[in-house]
Amino acid sequence: MKVVTYSHARNALKSVLDEVLQDADVTIISRRDAEGDAVVMSLDHYNSLMETLHLLSTPANAEALARAIQQDRAGQAQGRELLTGDS
Repeated sequence: MKVVTYSHARNALKSVLDEVLQDADVTIISRRDAEGDAVVMSLDHYNSLMETLHLLSTPANAEALARAIQQDRAGQAQGRELLTGDS
């Protein structure tokens, strides 16, 4: 994660955006006043975060995902073939 000042972000917006996209990371734009800071991230990163929040928003789904991760880490996961529209 990178932190830049508002002045730097304003003067170098293209390079700030290019770095966010290239690094697949977020950049914090800090401001001196009391209005608060902002975060810049790629749309893909944002969509990924929103999908994760959605999947974890239901306690039952979050528990099922946690169990699946635990099983995978314990070597109990099984590979399966994906079904196609032709099947």
